[in-house]
Amino acid sequence: FRGSAIALMVAYHFCFDLAHFGYLRADFNHDWRWLSFRAVILSSFLAAAGASLAVTAARGLDGGRFWKGVAKVSAAAALVSAGSWLVFPDSWIFFGALHCIAVSRVIGRMFTGRPRAALGTGLAILLAGHTLRLPALDAPPLRWIGMMTFKPATEDYVPLVPWAGVFLIGMWAGDRLLRVERLRALRQWQARSPGGRALGWAGRHSLVIYLLHQPALFAAFHALEALRP
Repeated sequence: FRGSAIALMVAYHFCFDLAHFGYLRADFNHDWRWLSFRAVILSSFLAAAGASLAVTAARGLDGGRFWKGVAKVSAAAALVSAGSWLVFPDSWIFFGALHCIAVSRVIGRMFTGRPRAALGTGLAILLAGHTLRLPALDAPPLRWIGMMTFKPATEDYVPLVPWAGVFLIGMWAGDRLLRVERLRALRQWQARSPGGRALGWAGRHSLVIYLLHQPALFAAFHALEALRP
């Protein structure tokens, strides 16, 4: 599932880069089709991260490994911010997907072993994110929370509200995956086809792919630009 989200993300960013370099005309900020595509990808990532935390907690959550994982995602988020500032100084990423996942993991730890509370809180956060607009949260230091009255100028904005709600709902789904008897066959499923194994590999190395795919795509497009007459 995470590997499929990675594949969709790479496809989305490839199209974004086509537009950035002038090979495609597309409005990624207003066209409902591109916005919906982005929402599907983000929802998949956040839900998978939440489900992963729930599964790990059910098997025994080691505090040291948990915080090491949070630190790794946070460091990757910092790299994304720094890289985006170099490329897009006027719209750099101050709170994107990795930032949201890192903070959501910390919040989610309070809901391990409490799937119903995770589901209820997740739905409440989703509702708040889509219905509330609070001018006080327009202040730059608070924009990472969400519920702003306008979208800030940034290349990737994934505020805690509503997206932490998707993470918590993913935790509930991960718990169901472990507990519901009818899903036993799914729990024991393994990829057998080359495509399935490739997606599984991508899912296990999603953070590295997330960090490297855009620099690789940008380098390829710059090389293509240099070859144009």
